[in-house]
Amino acid sequence: MGIYKFRLPDIGEGVAEAEITAWHVKVGDTIEEDDALCDVMTDKATVDMTSPVGGTISAIHGEVGEMKAVGSVLVELEVEGAGNSSDEVPAPATAPNEAPEGPTPPPAEDKPAAPKPAAAPKPAPAPVAKRPAPAPTAEVDHAGFPLAAPATRRRAAKLGLDLAKVPGTGRNGRVTPEDIENYLGGGDPRFATRGGVEEIKVIGLRRKIAERMEETWRRIPHITYVEEFDVTALEDLRAVLNASREEGQPKLTFLPFLVRAIVKTVPDFPHINAHYDDDAGVLRQHGAVHVGIATATPAGLMVPVVRHAEQMDAWTTADEITRLSKAARDGGASREELSGSTITITSLGPIGGVTTTPIINRPETAIVGPNKIVERLERRNGEIVTRKIMPVSSSFDHRIVDGYEAAQFMQALKRLIENPALLYMD
Repeated sequence: MGIYKFRLPDIGEGVAEAEITAWHVKVGDTIEEDDALCDVMTDKATVDMTSPVGGTISAIHGEVGEMKAVGSVLVELEVEGAGNSSDEVPAPATAPNEAPEGPTPPPAEDKPAAPKPAAAPKPAPAPVAKRPAPAPTAEVDHAGFPLAAPATRRRAAKLGLDLAKVPGTGRNGRVTPEDIENYLGGGDPRFATRGGVEEIKVIGLRRKIAERMEETWRRIPHITYVEEFDVTALEDLRAVLNASREEGQPKLTFLPFLVRAIVKTVPDFPHINAHYDDDAGVLRQHGAVHVGIATATPAGLMVPVVRHAEQMDAWTTADEITRLSKAARDGGASREELSGSTITITSLGPIGGVTTTPIINRPETAIVGPNKIVERLERRNGEIVTRKIMPVSSSFDHRIVDGYEAAQFMQALKRLIENPALLYMD
């Protein structure tokens, strides 16, 4: 038997280190070639690390959330044959504080060690009384939490129960719902006291989002403007179009029409379809309209980009939004599809809300956030009528966009949305 050391490979594109975001193995596991070992995340992508050999995991190096340099050992496996434990470690990149290169002094000549005097024999230790073995408890995962399904964790949380105290009878010591019932003696205490604090390390995409939001909020003075749009006519149009759509055409939501309204409005407000490089003091106004669509995914918020939205009709825009959103949620969106937006739309969809205060997607200068549609009774021409009203939020970089201009931009959007025939007229 030998030891095979799996090292973090050179992922390319100048990446010198990566963050461990998940482990798929633990010490003692027997795996086959190409089995998943862990996930690592760089500034550019999340990459699955698979084993080039089969064997038994003998050591794991690194915790979830830890940064590892290219060439460092991630996993050691016991394998048939000699393994590769004698391989040389790749030379790390030169750090800024390292001493300049120069001739390496020759190693000191090895000298035979002087013989040491024989140690006096130690007295035999006194016999120690055996302690009773502790009661079995649930095994824990690499983050230090007992192994259990999410539903089981929620059940324990509602009961105020520490899962670490529950003996697990499932595979690898996993705690099952039955284990909880057995631990409680079959009872179901209601309104149990909750206790304990669960520490969750912020890693991977969630950490990237946190850092980006903090930097954006710190560097951009936001001005938020909210206006009510009467979308009654647009909702009637949507209903007619969706009822007559052809096979394969996506269902039209509000977003394609908002995209079109933005496309028609930004030529009069070019500094709103722009990037502000505050380090260089340069505003880059874009002719093309690349609309970012903020999308909630299992991994966190992503912003896939509808490129050249100015060339698209409602159906094409809807189809592209559907495709990109699915790719983002499934983890299949490319780097190019997740970058390069010139203005962003953020929507909570059917969850809605009265209003939001969206944070700008730096280095852009504006973001628009539609909220939930509500029906409202209004008096018009002496009659009481029902209107569909949508509050639309927006935020602007106040260094570039004045409050009056922000209001003008939103009023221009409002005019187009409330008169949808104007959306596709020159």
